[in-house]
Amino acid sequence: MLYGLSRLLSCARPLRVVKRPALAAALMAAVGLAGCGHGERLAAAPADQLKHARVLGIANGRFFVDEPGAMVQEGLRSVQREASYHRTLGRDLPPASFLALSGGGDDGAFGAGLLVGWSERGDRPSFKLVTGISTGALIAPFAFLGRDYDDALTKVFTTIDQKDILEKRFILAALTHDGLADTAPLYHLISRYLDEEMIARIAREYDRGRLLLIATTNLDAARPVIWNIGAIAKSGHSESLALIRRILLASASIPGAFPPVMFDVETSSGRRQELHVDGGAVAQAFLYPPSVSIRGAAVPSRRRTAYIIRNGRLAASPEQTKRRALDIAGRAISTLIASNGVGDLYRMYATTRRDGVAYNLAYIGDDFTEAYPGLFDRAYMNKLYEHGRAKARAGYPWRNAPPGLVR
Repeated sequence: MLYGLSRLLSCARPLRVVKRPALAAALMAAVGLAGCGHGERLAAAPADQLKHARVLGIANGRFFVDEPGAMVQEGLRSVQREASYHRTLGRDLPPASFLALSGGGDDGAFGAGLLVGWSERGDRPSFKLVTGISTGALIAPFAFLGRDYDDALTKVFTTIDQKDILEKRFILAALTHDGLADTAPLYHLISRYLDEEMIARIAREYDRGRLLLIATTNLDAARPVIWNIGAIAKSGHSESLALIRRILLASASIPGAFPPVMFDVETSSGRRQELHVDGGAVAQAFLYPPSVSIRGAAVPSRRRTAYIIRNGRLAASPEQTKRRALDIAGRAISTLIASNGVGDLYRMYATTRRDGVAYNLAYIGDDFTEAYPGLFDRAYMNKLYEHGRAKARAGYPWRNAPPGLVR
């Protein structure tokens, strides 16, 4: 949802000049109390202890991109579980399909519609791997569990509006709080759908060798974290459901706009806390880190296909920018995010080409012409959902290379 930060900034009203002495004094007091509008936190984990810092004591609950060894071992174990499951059914390993779901805020309605329309067409695969960032993280559990959860996915992206995602705070929240808006509504929305039954089904699919990975950004360490949702669900820990809900919330927590999510971790020096925000602070989408190669891994002859759903356009839409600080900042952020998102598409293309994985890309094209009315507008999201759904039902024209690549 990091893309939503530019939209949130563009909708913010300028702070009017304070003329009354009492109001001016209140403003000065608020500035003096900046940082006091939220609770204190424990110290962050030292850099040299991050690798072994654990949440709920789950050894394989998360991975770091720059330390790929643990992720490689988890991938190999997943293939062993998968092969064992298929042997009980008397069959060989099927082709492997991967799905990457990008950020994009309310444009996640496109990916939701595409997945549902794909199910209705009848040729949507069961994905070996599903990854999600930001709004893609909210879609990912439904996509992972398949068409049985299409109705729930539809409701999440067609029956909500802004009040189901955030509560705006007073403008001085920028000085006194850790976010311009409160995301308690979003946490309630996540909790309404992500329940014990859903977690049990994710755990069962993990036993069958499938992987569900969600990315957040550890802002203290300035590094991405990939959470192994299936392993957390399988752990049986009494707090695993609450942890997964908080991971999804963190992945969608736009830094500055939404409060960060704190995670307690155990380190060799005791309990510490990590501050996590939107995974989009690092990347808009991912399959697996380039530091991990699956070429020839476990089953060299297995056919592998990657599907990447970009919940957004390839570039920010042209529009005249007002000469106002928030408008300029918002416009610059949207341009930066769109550009970096295209870079992610190239990175995944290079990785899949190296590993012999077929590449398929979907995104919001120029044929969707609905004007954007504002954050999480229900009518807009419904039209975008139906657009993605119709294209998938007709047979989505997947692109086999990133935009602009000459082959």
